[in-house]
Amino acid sequence: MPPPPPPSRRTFLQLTGLSAASVALGVSAPASADATPGRPVPSGAFALGVGSGDPRPDGFVLWTRLAPDPLAADGHGGMRVDRVPVQYEVAEDERFRRVVRRGLALAMAELAHAVHPEVSGLRPECEYFYRFRAGNEISPVGRTKTLPVHGSRFSFATASCQAWYHGYFPAYRDIARRAPDAVFFLGDYIYEYGIVAGGNLWRQGVSVAPEHEVEIETLEQYRLRYSLFKTDPDLQAAHAVAPWLNSWDDHEVQNNYGADNSIYGVPPELFVHRRAVAYRAFYENLPIGLGSLPKGPDTQVYRRYDVGSLARLNLLDNRQYRDPVPVDDADQQSEKRTILGAQQEQWLYDGLRRSRATWNVLAGGVVLTAITDDRIEQWDGYPANRRRLLAAMRDAAGPSVMLTGDIHRHVAAELKADFADPDSPTVGVELVCSSIGSDGDGADTDRYAKDWLQHPYVKFYNARRGYVHTTLTRSELTAEFVNFPYIEADANAEPRVVASFRSPADSPRLEAL
Repeated sequence: MPPPPPPSRRTFLQLTGLSAASVALGVSAPASADATPGRPVPSGAFALGVGSGDPRPDGFVLWTRLAPDPLAADGHGGMRVDRVPVQYEVAEDERFRRVVRRGLALAMAELAHAVHPEVSGLRPECEYFYRFRAGNEISPVGRTKTLPVHGSRFSFATASCQAWYHGYFPAYRDIARRAPDAVFFLGDYIYEYGIVAGGNLWRQGVSVAPEHEVEIETLEQYRLRYSLFKTDPDLQAAHAVAPWLNSWDDHEVQNNYGADNSIYGVPPELFVHRRAVAYRAFYENLPIGLGSLPKGPDTQVYRRYDVGSLARLNLLDNRQYRDPVPVDDADQQSEKRTILGAQQEQWLYDGLRRSRATWNVLAGGVVLTAITDDRIEQWDGYPANRRRLLAAMRDAAGPSVMLTGDIHRHVAAELKADFADPDSPTVGVELVCSSIGSDGDGADTDRYAKDWLQHPYVKFYNARRGYVHTTLTRSELTAEFVNFPYIEADANAEPRVVASFRSPADSPRLEAL
């Protein structure tokens, strides 16, 4: 008798026990709901901290997840199956003397006891503080900000690739100190690999239980991996200091995957199940809104925010819709190939064409700048799509800024209308942030530097860990590339600004400061 067919996309939600009602209650419970838990909430329930994200001029998404035992082997964080009422408060001051919003959400096992309240009706370009209460447990206090309606200055940090097992996160400690207006996270929030002492566990002074030593595949395993990474106190501090704009790359699911295709031989009809549970864990563990709630193995994480007329922010998805790895050079050069998918491409180009912002900011997982044709995981594998995007940037009213990560290196580059012609117009700039933790200590240079610096449009390359801090004004962009001399030994390394650049709003280019 043949095996039953794999589940369709439409049945994934039902099979995993997630209903529209459970999702809605995790955002907002009715006013009549009882705020008293049915049983005492375990102490330390807010061990994974708090966060905010998806900011708007009138509000934002708040997040926390109840997990008194975040590393419990079953992935449930030490929680029972109970529905737990979680109250939240938003105030204009850190002592909560001027509370402006209160509400209630229900933390349920179906969503790993995470809640995602969506707060609205607030004032634009204002600082707010928030906290949660469950039973007698009170969370740490978080700080966040609404976006401006007009806007004259906007600062943000860009971060990516935080392999917890490769080192500590001093970059997040420095981001928390700076308290930017927002944090862009550009992918690889977790890694799916097994963590093995004597192998890839380079973070000194720590150990992991056996359940972490295998490659993760199930919903419970993905939840546990998020818990492990989120126990880092500096990561929690960065989440608690500013709203995050989260996108993803490949390791949130599996290395180098694209659409329904696994490079490790998992059949597409089975791989979509892995995508479904991975996307669900992504939603459960990050401060993102209902618009990015997965529907089985499908979800929309590309989205747009306007910082008044100062900047249009476009978060991109470079994984879910991309064409497969090219089979030969002719395939790679095909005009039909896309890394964004037809619908996302059109959405992006329409947004650039209609934008009247001073700056058009694009944030994605992989490098846009042309480097070498064999880097097919980046935009080098999709040259036709890159030409279409560069043309859209060229035709936009304001200059474009591409924010990317993935390569575990700092890079500053100018985006050329035609990378084959170095004298062609510069249509924007690309700021590539190094990794937060992936690849350990790194070095100021390495064997890949020549691949990048051979091009006159690449202005900077550095192979240590760190982040990029960027400030936009009406007249210019300034970017600081921050790195750290080490991360494997401990979290105490001091930050170093290793390069700074300016890009005038009236002429996209990079000028060293």
